[in-house]
Amino acid sequence: MLQTLRNAWKIEDLRKKILFTLLIVLLYRLGNAVPVPFVDVEKLQQYFTASNMQGTVFGLYNVMSGGAFSHATIFALSIQPYINASIIIQLLCIAIPALERLQKEGGEEGRKKIASITRYSTVVIGLIQGFAYYMMLKNYQLMDTGFTGNIWAAIVIILTFTSGSALIMWLGEQITEFGIGNGISIILFVSIVARFPSDVAQQIQNVANGTLPWWLLVLTYLGGLLLIMLIVLVNDAERRIPVQYSKRVVGRKMYGGQSTHLPMKVNMSGVLPIIFAQSIATIPATICMFVSKWQDSWLMTNVFNTNTWPYAVIYLLLIIFFSYFYSTIQFNPIEVANNLKKNGGFIPGFRAGKPTSDFIQKVLNKITLFGAIYLGIIAVVPIIISMVSNVEALTGLSLGGTSIIIVVGVALETVRALEAQMVMRNYKGFLN
Repeated sequence: MLQTLRNAWKIEDLRKKILFTLLIVLLYRLGNAVPVPFVDVEKLQQYFTASNMQGTVFGLYNVMSGGAFSHATIFALSIQPYINASIIIQLLCIAIPALERLQKEGGEEGRKKIASITRYSTVVIGLIQGFAYYMMLKNYQLMDTGFTGNIWAAIVIILTFTSGSALIMWLGEQITEFGIGNGISIILFVSIVARFPSDVAQQIQNVANGTLPWWLLVLTYLGGLLLIMLIVLVNDAERRIPVQYSKRVVGRKMYGGQSTHLPMKVNMSGVLPIIFAQSIATIPATICMFVSKWQDSWLMTNVFNTNTWPYAVIYLLLIIFFSYFYSTIQFNPIEVANNLKKNGGFIPGFRAGKPTSDFIQKVLNKITLFGAIYLGIIAVVPIIISMVSNVEALTGLSLGGTSIIIVVGVALETVRALEAQMVMRNYKGFLN
């Protein structure tokens, strides 16, 4: 591993990409430490502590922003506006034929237009969420003395939050273009990892204070290790469909006749279903920020709180939906069957054309269901444990499974991106 890192570091352009990515990550972490004007950060911290936000949707926002949400920094909204905008635009690309044609037939220019629409949508959603955050600050008297209800303070706070979300989107795009790739995912990875040291320190302190049994903490970490092993195992799992190519003679040479396979990953969508499901599930909480009395409403307390059964069910159903949604976008059985037919390939036991596409679709539905259930179990089980045990000393337990799968998934994707660049340069990569 160390030898591979040394070989990677010796490649000048790859070294520049790694350094550039680290620089962007540093800028992002610095932005997480810059507070927004007119906000009383101490009062905000006390509000989060007194209200026990660790297991709520606000705790989710806090984890996804690397602690910036509870400190009201310029990056408090993190990548949530961009994720929500991506969901909306991708759904519209299916619902609106013009956008669908632009996405599929527009080529590079079409992708640029879709990306531009997503950026503008991110700014609009950032404005909405920034206004919602301001209303929360105003309603709970969390602003500096004399500035509550001040129109100038409201404009500065909302625009600062919106600008921060737009800047994060731009930083992610820079990592994708000039860094090692997966820019938005890397920023999300950094945000979650940044919370781990403080959470671990808090849990150890709870053990020392006697509020948390040591054996429960040990079991939690052992469960986390097993979870990581399961994630890595399923992430690399694939269903291989055998493919046979018929022989054909071109001139004096014979082509084809070989046997190969069509790989279909079990978890084809990666961590995207969980990320998008979280964003959709937290929309009611964002709406509730507008009116303070809605925070304590029955619907918010018993349905949309992350420590409730209805939220767990909604979360699971959204994960399954987005798993099928992304597998449909990424893998087209009809197109695969047509390509096999054009190249003289066929699946043994099935005729070329529609029978082949029907068989591939059947296999796709099965592995997508398995992958969706796998993602749902990992994301929902910690929530159920948190509800049953009711142990508040396990900081952020309801977010633990989701955080781990996002961190491990993004880490594996990033390693593969580096591996691909190493292979192009004839070096032994990170994966054995």
